[in-house]
Amino acid sequence: MKYFSLNNKNHRVNFKEALFNGLAPDRGLYFPESIIPLRKSFISNLNDYDKIEISLEVISQFIGNQIDQESLIKIIEHSIDFEFPLKKIEENISVLELFHGPSMAFKDVGARFTSRCLSHFIRRGYNKRVTVLVATSGDTGAAVASGFHKVEGVDVFILYPKNKISNIQERQISTFSDNIFPIEVNGTFDDCQEIVKDALIDKDLTSNFNFTTANSINISRWIPQTLYYFFAHSQLPSDIKKSSFSIPSGNYGNLFSAIVSKELGLPIKNIISSNNINNPVERYFQSGVYTPIHSKGTLSNAMDVGDPSNFKRVNKIFDLDLEKMKETILAFSFTDYQTRDAIKDVLKNFKYICDPHGAIGYLGAKKYISNNLGSHCVFLETAHFYKFYDEIKNLIGNEFKVPSQLVSILKKEKNSVEINGYNHFKDFINSLTL
Repeated sequence: MKYFSLNNKNHRVNFKEALFNGLAPDRGLYFPESIIPLRKSFISNLNDYDKIEISLEVISQFIGNQIDQESLIKIIEHSIDFEFPLKKIEENISVLELFHGPSMAFKDVGARFTSRCLSHFIRRGYNKRVTVLVATSGDTGAAVASGFHKVEGVDVFILYPKNKISNIQERQISTFSDNIFPIEVNGTFDDCQEIVKDALIDKDLTSNFNFTTANSINISRWIPQTLYYFFAHSQLPSDIKKSSFSIPSGNYGNLFSAIVSKELGLPIKNIISSNNINNPVERYFQSGVYTPIHSKGTLSNAMDVGDPSNFKRVNKIFDLDLEKMKETILAFSFTDYQTRDAIKDVLKNFKYICDPHGAIGYLGAKKYISNNLGSHCVFLETAHFYKFYDEIKNLIGNEFKVPSQLVSILKKEKNSVEINGYNHFKDFINSLTL
């Protein structure tokens, strides 16, 4: 398998090179040269396979011969060492819970997969120390901090927007040390992401640091996220042959993974991009003109993205054909007011607690079902509601038991550095002796 830059088809690299580069030298995202559909017999009999067997079948083509099968199985085992339960909410709507990993967010899989792939190559003679740069709107940073902590040969700088993530999310990032460097940015997630992209191609820095990224711009993040849709489908009742997915969408890595899963042959009918008020893609669907926006803070902070990087990959997979895209993808957006009401309604009617992002996923599924009677839709619950403790408690008035994964971080002290922009970041990272 080769990957090419979306800015230059002639720039082609293998999995290892794309993993370590993160972003192509021309600032383009890497895109697979082909997506080969899986065997129909495998797709139609998913429930006969365990998670490891499904994972190996789904992602092997994207790794190629860069990692031997025995090592890849070990990486997979570490990456998905928890449950991904599918639960029925109402007659035609189910929820796929993706928060049972160590940081209690869906990004645990991609972060652990990325860290173990890097570690695999480092242990096999990649003799440069690797510096990972990460921009986060909340859950990515927590998952990366957990997944990369004390990984040999790797230093990680996690940039998050000041006062724009939940208290729990900040603690999950800012209380790490050792090889983890938390950085609080005066700005938005989009500002954090621009700093990372600028640093990856800054010759002054790249001459001293061997940079890559663990954001979803790195192929190693979206590749394992394709597994969610196969895990969900393997748990559907036998009378449901095809389902749609409502995806709380921020930087569009997870939605791109869903499209790849459909290209691999998974029987997905529609993919719903469920957004908060930061909705440049929905506006594009309505106007035919894609215009990035300055992101605004919302209750569903991990989705506060005004210019989603992975939408470039989505555009590519549909050959820049908007009408073709709209045959598969629907885009809806919801306000904080609607999100709060959804959390209360789901609890009241179905005894289930959504986090703000899952609530938007539910709203997208509900709207889709109302226009597609008889269809089935799975929404993704991407983070445990306790990560938004203050917000959820205020909405439903209950105290909650602290999940075991979060007990230790509540006792730790914040350990982050505050910066004001790219030049400040550059001065900071250059001042360190790593």
